[in-house]
Amino acid sequence: MTAFHPRRAARVLLVDAGGRLLLFQGSDPARPEHRYWFTPGGGLDPQESPAEGAARELAEETGLRLSPAELGAPVWSETVEFPFDGVWYRQQQEFFLVRVPGWQVDTAGFNEIEQASVHGHRWWTVDELSSTGERYYPTDLPAVLGRALAGAGAAGGGAPC
Repeated sequence: MTAFHPRRAARVLLVDAGGRLLLFQGSDPARPEHRYWFTPGGGLDPQESPAEGAARELAEETGLRLSPAELGAPVWSETVEFPFDGVWYRQQQEFFLVRVPGWQVDTAGFNEIEQASVHGHRWWTVDELSSTGERYYPTDLPAVLGRALAGAGAAGGGAPC
């Protein structure tokens, strides 16, 4: 039986005015051929709340600086198990929805592992995600995004534009 390293994380569904979602393309250093797309975000520091971690990760990975309060409440959460760099993780993660008119991504805040394992980024529509043959996580991302956007329309969610 595989021993899992427990991890808490926060992720951000960053959506522009065109309804497109920002995703990064990355690979696992232990399996460089395993490429995939993923949302901004990452592991929480000890004692850090999910909103604090999401705001920190968003600033580090995209250059967009928001306060934890501006993120609002999480729109979705899951527990996922995966390998990365030879370690198996069981990660509890919460997703926050942030809407922006547009954003020029600045990855200057990437740490060493991100610099080595992130290969680019692009903005995706739900239709593009639904029809692509490329791997992305979470695997039900189009449905997650659709529900988040529908809920935000009713409740206002996410950061102000």
